[in-house]
Amino acid sequence: MSYVRTFLPWIVFAVVPSAQWQWGAAAALVAAVAVALRERREGAGFDALIIETGSAVFFAALACIAFADPQSAVHGYSAALSSAVLALIAAVSLLIRKPFTLGIAKRTTPREVWGLRPFVRANTVITGVWTAAFALTAGALALLAQAGQGHSTAATAVQAAGFVLPMLFTSRYVASLQGAAGAR
Repeated sequence: MSYVRTFLPWIVFAVVPSAQWQWGAAAALVAAVAVALRERREGAGFDALIIETGSAVFFAALACIAFADPQSAVHGYSAALSSAVLALIAAVSLLIRKPFTLGIAKRTTPREVWGLRPFVRANTVITGVWTAAFALTAGALALLAQAGQGHSTAATAVQAAGFVLPMLFTSRYVASLQGAAGAR
């Protein structure tokens, strides 16, 4: 459930009809701020809010662009841009050695595990997979946008796959690690 909450602003933006992209960006901004505030109230540290913070900044900027010029060329590439921003946020979290999934994993993992090398390594792998998925999704969506299909059923399928596939990987990878740890 943590991943759904983390990516709720992006889901909100994806489901709002393309013709109302400025309202989608505004709704996603509200969702990003609401999720971040809720997480903070529940005790999440800022390391657990990397995606939420980046989401709020992105959707604030996108909403400003969208309301200033609803016909902006950014509109056609907004889905690709969204995935590219997620890839950038995730990549930066890896570069600064604070994989964004680490903060999410800490919500459901005992504190004594947080500093262990295997826990950090597992989250580095998971964040790497999410980063790659976001980057591939951004590329595919940019190609679809270039072909005039940026807001098509194919684009929606690509966006969905860009979240579902790394989510499935994450759950299976964590289960395999837990199984291996239980076997020891």
